[in-house]
Amino acid sequence: MSGSLSTPRIRAPRSARAGEPVEIRLLIEHPMETGLRQEGGRVVPRDLLNRLVVRVNGEVALQAELRNGTSANPYHVFFLRLDRTSDVEFTWTDERGRSARASARITVA
Repeated sequence: MSGSLSTPRIRAPRSARAGEPVEIRLLIEHPMETGLRQEGGRVVPRDLLNRLVVRVNGEVALQAELRNGTSANPYHVFFLRLDRTSDVEFTWTDERGRSARASARITVA
């Protein structure tokens, strides 16, 4: 991987009812190497995602600090309660400064 991370996969509903929680599922491919594993007698360099930020209409709704215990190809599931049609933006960053972004629009009726 050079300057950016893999393209994340998002599963979010296209529409929702006002005030009812909606389920959001996120998956991003990343090796999440801790720097402790050896391969062929050499230490595999540390390579970890360290942050996931979810913004709804520009405001932070969820911020997660990812650590050594996060599995490779992290999969996250959470719920959002929306009162109006919203643009939801997801941003992952890693320790090397690389980032991946994705977005979804959820129409609220």
